[in-house]
Amino acid sequence: MKSKSLWLSGFLALGLVSAQAQTDRWQQRVKYTMNVDVDVQSNRFNGKQVLEYTNNSPDTLRKVYYHLYWNAFQPNSMMDARSRELGKIMNNNRPDWDGRVRDRIQNLKPDEIGYQKVLSLKMNGVPQQYKLHETILEVMLSKPILPKSKVVFDMSFEAQVPLQVRRSGRDNPNTGVRYSMAQWYPKMCEYDYEGWHPTPYVAREFYGIWGDFDVKISIDRNYILGGTGYLQNPQQIGYGYEAPGTKVNRPAGEKLTWHFVAPNVHDFMWAADPEYKHLVRNIPNGPTIHVLYNYKENDPQNDEQWNKVADAAVQVLPFIEKNFGKYPYKQYSFIHGGDGGMEYPMSTLLSGPSLGTAFHEWMHTWYQMLMGTNESLYAWMDEGFTSYGESLVMQYYLEQNKGAVVKQSEVGTGPRRSNLEPLSRENPHKDSYDGYFYLVKSGKEEPMSTHADHFETNFAYSIASYSKGEVFLEQLGYILGAKVRDRVLLDYYNQWKFRHPNVNDFIRVAEKASGIKLDWYREYWVNTTKTIDYGIDSLWEQGGETNIRLKRVGKVPMPMDVLITYKDGSQELHYVPMYLMFGSKPEEFDIPRKVYEPWKWTHPQYQISTKRKLQEIVRVEIDPTERLADVNRKDNVLELKW
Repeated sequence: MKSKSLWLSGFLALGLVSAQAQTDRWQQRVKYTMNVDVDVQSNRFNGKQVLEYTNNSPDTLRKVYYHLYWNAFQPNSMMDARSRELGKIMNNNRPDWDGRVRDRIQNLKPDEIGYQKVLSLKMNGVPQQYKLHETILEVMLSKPILPKSKVVFDMSFEAQVPLQVRRSGRDNPNTGVRYSMAQWYPKMCEYDYEGWHPTPYVAREFYGIWGDFDVKISIDRNYILGGTGYLQNPQQIGYGYEAPGTKVNRPAGEKLTWHFVAPNVHDFMWAADPEYKHLVRNIPNGPTIHVLYNYKENDPQNDEQWNKVADAAVQVLPFIEKNFGKYPYKQYSFIHGGDGGMEYPMSTLLSGPSLGTAFHEWMHTWYQMLMGTNESLYAWMDEGFTSYGESLVMQYYLEQNKGAVVKQSEVGTGPRRSNLEPLSRENPHKDSYDGYFYLVKSGKEEPMSTHADHFETNFAYSIASYSKGEVFLEQLGYILGAKVRDRVLLDYYNQWKFRHPNVNDFIRVAEKASGIKLDWYREYWVNTTKTIDYGIDSLWEQGGETNIRLKRVGKVPMPMDVLITYKDGSQELHYVPMYLMFGSKPEEFDIPRKVYEPWKWTHPQYQISTKRKLQEIVRVEIDPTERLADVNRKDNVLELKW
C-alpha cells in the first residue's frame, strides 16, 4: 500500500483535475469522516458520521435528503413488493423477478432484516428535524444552505447487516463471505442541475456526489478487510497490506481499527471475512491490484482461478488505458462477495472468479466510477458502455492468451463472415446484437430513456441497458467509422471524467470529433423503440450500367454501406450518407469507395449504380460488417449464381 505522502499527492492531482473539469457545470461536493464499530455476534454496528457539504449550486437549499439503502431489506418494503409483483410476470415460463431477490425479503426474520437508523443529526451544531420515507431520509433544515457555502452535518446512526439478498449483506451461502458492505452508510442524495434525486432503493442503479472519504472500521482482529480506498495503517494491520519483509505491530485488544481514505470518489464499499486470502500484484507505474477471496482448503483450482483474475488484471490494464483512458487511482481491489458482480470506486464485489465478470466490473471504473452518470436515467450509458468495453477486453485477453480456458458464456463471441479484413476476426459484440434482436421480437421493448426502476419487466431493462447500450457504441462505429468512434471514447473520458455527463454531453463529444450531426441517432435509438430494417429491392442493367434499388422498411434511417463483389474477385464499396447526418464518415477499408448524395429519411427507396455489367456481379450486400442492427438481415444479401 502506498505511503500517506503518495496518497496526498494523488489526492491533490485528482482535485486539480476535478476543479478544472467543473468550469462549465457546477456540482456539489462532500467530505465524509466516519467511524464505525462492528459487533460480529449481533451483525450490527454503531457509526458516527461528519459530513462537510459544499453547495456549489446557484440555489438556496431548504432541505437535504439521505439514502438509507438497507431499509429496503424489510418485509413489504418497496423492493420486496416490486419483486413479488414482477414474479407474477412470466418470460419463457420463468418469473420476471431477480432470482436473487424473489420473495426472500418477505420472509426475513427480525434478526435477518437490514436497517439503518439515524439516532441524531445536527447541522453546524444545531439539531435538525427529519422524516423517514423508508430508504430516504428527508431533512427539514433549520437554516437554509446558501449558494456557494459549506455546512457540516454530524450524525449518529446504527445499522443491522441484512442476510445477503441483493448486492450487500452477510453470510451468503454461495460465497461463504461474512460481510459484503455496500450501501452501508447514510449517503447524501445528489443535487444537480435537475434538482434533488432522492431515488428510493427499489431495484437498481445509483447516483452519488464526488467527494473524499476518511473511514475507520473497528472489527474483530481476525477479520480481513478490502474495498475502496487506501489503507493508512498497514503496519498495524498486516494481512498482506504491510510493506514486504517488514514487521507488523498490531495493537492489543480484541479488535483492530482499519483506517481507509479515498479521494475523489462517489461511494465507499468494504467487505470482511476471517478466511480471506490476500493476493497482491504491483503494476510498474500503475495501481496495486488486490484480490481477496475466501480460501478453500484442499481446493487448488480455487486458488488458481483467483490468481488468474489478479494476473489478467495486470495484463489487460495497458489495453484498457490505451482505448478508454488512464486509471487515476493508486489501487484496485477484486473482492470475493456480493451476489454476482457489483462495481464500486477502486473496487468490485465478485461472487466468483469469472474473468468476464471481473473485466465487466473493472470497466465500470470508466463508465460509472469516473463518469458518475445518473444510472437511474442513463443505465445504458453505464451498463451498455461497460459491456462494450468488457467485450473488447475479453477479446484482447484471449488473443494474448491463445488456448486460455474460458467458458464461452464468459466470452460472448461468435463467428462472422466478412470480406473486409479488419472484421475477419470473431465479433466480440455478437451476443449483444442477438440479445437486442430477441428483445425486439418479444414485443416487450421499452425506450432506453425509461427510468431504470420503471421498466415493466426486468427482462426489458436488462437487454435495453446492457445489450442495446452496447450496440449503441458499436453501431456508432458504423455511422462515424470505427477509428473516429474510438477517438470519441477517449475524448469523452478526457472531457467528462468526474463530471456527471448525460446523453446529450456524449452526443456533443461525438459530433465535435466527427463533424457529423447525431441528434437523430439519440432520438431514434434512445428515446424510441423504432427499428432498423433495410433491404435490396431489385437489380437491373440499363445504358451499360447496373442499377441497384435499396429499400427502407424500418422506421430508423441510417447511412448505407453496400459491398458489391464481382466474378473476378474485385469489390466496390458504395456509401450513402443519411440526410440528417450533414456529413460523411471517412474511408475505413482499403476498397474502392463511391460516395453518393445523402438519402433523405422521407424517401423509402434509393438507387445506386455501378459501371460494371449485371452478369459480372456475384454478390451485393448491405452492411457487410454487420454493425448495423438490422432486425431482418435476410434481404440484406443478394447472391447471383450465373
